[in-house]
Amino acid sequence: MTPHSPADEAPICSARGCRAPAEWALRWRNPRLHEPDRRKTWLACAAHRESLGGFLDARGFLREVVPAPGSPTLEG
Repeated sequence: MTPHSPADEAPICSARGCRAPAEWALRWRNPRLHEPDRRKTWLACAAHRESLGGFLDARGFLREVVPAPGSPTLEG
């Protein structure tokens, strides 16, 4: 039996309590704390993309939303 590591698992949504696979990477920064080229990332499933993005956008933190690496949004 091979040990299971977190790197083997698909990334999951950053919304509290959500265990769905991440489809989107919401890249953001707090301009009062981070340098202009710094980006932090929240991952979102399809159901939480709008709510997480809205939270960040309302504060002026959201910079871009892109498909998450390995997500089904990149296939096709």
